[in-house]
Amino acid sequence: MNAAPAGASKASLIQRAGTLSSRICDRVSGAIAGMFLTNRDMVDLMEFRHGLHANPEISGEEEATARRVVAVLEETKPDRIVTGLGGHGVAAVFDGTEPGPVVMFRCELDALPIEEIGSLPYRSTIPGKGHLCGHDGHMTILTGLARGLARNRPARGRVVLLFQPAEETGAGAAAVIADPKFKEIAPDFAFALHNMPGLPLASARLSPGPANCASRGMRVVLSGKTSHASVPEAGLSPMRAVAELMPSLTALGPGGALQPGYRLVTVAHARLGEPAFGIAPGHAEIWATLRTLTDDGMSGLVGQAEALAREAAGRHGLEVAVDYHDVFHHCENDPEAVDILRAAFDAEAIPHGEAEIMRWSEDFGLFGRGVKSAMFLFGSGESSPQLHNPDFDFPDALIEPGARIFMRVIRNLLG
Repeated sequence: MNAAPAGASKASLIQRAGTLSSRICDRVSGAIAGMFLTNRDMVDLMEFRHGLHANPEISGEEEATARRVVAVLEETKPDRIVTGLGGHGVAAVFDGTEPGPVVMFRCELDALPIEEIGSLPYRSTIPGKGHLCGHDGHMTILTGLARGLARNRPARGRVVLLFQPAEETGAGAAAVIADPKFKEIAPDFAFALHNMPGLPLASARLSPGPANCASRGMRVVLSGKTSHASVPEAGLSPMRAVAELMPSLTALGPGGALQPGYRLVTVAHARLGEPAFGIAPGHAEIWATLRTLTDDGMSGLVGQAEALAREAAGRHGLEVAVDYHDVFHHCENDPEAVDILRAAFDAEAIPHGEAEIMRWSEDFGLFGRGVKSAMFLFGSGESSPQLHNPDFDFPDALIEPGARIFMRVIRNLLG
């Protein structure tokens, strides 16, 4: 495990672990007889998370994070550790002694390109990067689950703990699935969680059907011809096309209620010409995020948005090119997988209720194609800063109940 972070002594972490155990019991109806992580475990796991938090790596750069994960997984002696999955992905495999289904639990390796603020003793040491979505906590929950599996392997089937790269860009799940090594551990069931500010601590929200929207970044490039600013008529400026396109694109997706037909188009960035007073522009870019409730709705929105870009370029004699980035498919919670999680919540006295569909996107949805999958929201506190805020920090109090929920799923499915 990582050394204790500066400002956090072993004694203070041991005391905090005991306090967290008490808080968890109080928060979750006081009915937790099956806690399988000891105070010693909690000290180690908090050290691990704090080390991850202090050393964030963004999508596609998670090499050192993957090494940290492999080091702690090796201590739990899985039957196999797969590395280099879809980039820097890691999977720990725990086999049962009898045939049975493959059950996968997924977390994310990557952090965000956001400067962290605040005075945590384990705050980010990497300028401009921070674990401000809670992926450090998600990794720690699966690491705790690995400790439980080291002591009590599944009776049958197989458990796969997947530490996925590049979730924040939408590239990671697709890369993992395309990797030939993944075919050897492909699951029958896939489960995940995401911490959720605004919900009571350690409470769960889950519903069948669409859980997260599909989205993609659309970049429209308009090309004309520059000229001296004193004779703009001698060039071909994309200024009018940009002025027309921004409101017409957003009109395609006005937002509203998250119901069938939901669309939202957000202009995220625009650039016209060069930052110089002597040049009439000849180049422009518009970046827009397209968002729909389901993948089926995305294809129609893409077609209409591209048509608007071509029409605007044609009216003004410009060349146009369109490309796409950060492509996320929508997440769909399978009813059977939802029932499995709900049974685990009930068995572990986890308060739970129905979840609203989230506008934000998550590439976990790709694992649900042909697989029974579900992701639940796990409350990180009603007063917690929002995800991607520069002062967000994952609550250590979620580590034990998160791991325990997943362990209950394993016991119920695999014995």
